Amino acid sequence: MSRTLRYVLLTLLWVLVGGYLLFAAVSARRARSQRLVERLEIEMADSTSRGSLLTSAQVREWIARSGAATIGTAVDAVDLPALEELIARNGFVSSAVAYVDYSGTLRITIAQRRPLLRLRTDGIDAYVTADGFVFPAPKGSSLYVPVVTGPYVPPFPKGYAGSVRECVDAEIARIGERVAGLEQEKHPLYQREIENDRRIAQLRRRRIKRQWWRFESARDFERRVAELRQEKAILRRSYRYEARIVAQEIEALERRQEEQRRRQKKLEKSYEDFAKLLTFVERVESDAFRRSEVVQIVARTTPGGALEVDLVPRSGRHTIRFGRLEDEDRKFDNLVRFYRSGLSRIGWEEFRTIDLRYNDQVVCRK
Repeated sequence: MSRTLRYVLLTLLWVLVGGYLLFAAVSARRARSQRLVERLEIEMADSTSRGSLLTSAQVREWIARSGAATIGTAVDAVDLPALEELIARNGFVSSAVAYVDYSGTLRITIAQRRPLLRLRTDGIDAYVTADGFVFPAPKGSSLYVPVVTGPYVPPFPKGYAGSVRECVDAEIARIGERVAGLEQEKHPLYQREIENDRRIAQLRRRRIKRQWWRFESARDFERRVAELRQEKAILRRSYRYEARIVAQEIEALERRQEEQRRRQKKLEKSYEDFAKLLTFVERVESDAFRRSEVVQIVARTTPGGALEVDLVPRSGRHTIRFGRLEDEDRKFDNLVRFYRSGLSRIGWEEFRTIDLRYNDQVVCRK
């Protein structure tokens, strides 16, 4: 077979293969456009023993309320990205993937976030994950996670859903913009201050000389000097008053700036305390004794701005004054030793509070 004939045959073969693939693609698209969605199946990818925030019935209800086209709709007409966005819009959903298989079944796989704790403070009822993602607790939800209550105020507003770090950073940035805006308001005042200083300097340089060429008498010269002194005194008082007013307005703006900077520091400190609280709960959950003994965490902010917690234990009727979130291991070791050598002999109902805030001692009150 000649080389030319071989090339012609190979070219024809590839043309036939390409034509077949194109025909198959067109046929598949035509068949897909004619095929209808027959079923809707929803899968929770991460069901846990702690419970579930979401059920397939709830997802079906969301889809029904949205009016999204599903069962009985042509496969190509189903807006899969919109369905995924509809479901992922809920803060407790980590991700949602929707697709239609060859049997005409619309499948939606949902991954839920894994809460570390439930925060019920200051009118807030929300779940928080270990990485600091917060979302309002769904109605009727009941997960077996530690509950934090008390007068503690977290660094995010009520109803917020998202990363707490991003929320804090955004607020700090807004405060920074306000500080910069106040700095801009100072510029006209600085100009007034410079202009006022210039007028004062000019006033100091003002002098008069006796007009000998007009044969000015000493009496007339003294009169002009007195008039100049009076004019300079009036202007000096006016300029000094202007200087005080400008200085007061600049100081007022500086006080407002300092107040905003204090808000930034306070917000950053609030986030640090929030991060400490998450770390504390993680360490409680990682230890078998602590996890089984701690039923509830009561958090509060002291007048000095420090975060302190009390623990409600499973054993007895007492409250554990844990204090600041530091030296956790030492405090829990003291508690275990006291349980073994103290309460086990005295009785679990003997005390109302067990205070662990002091070094190497446990203070009890009846």
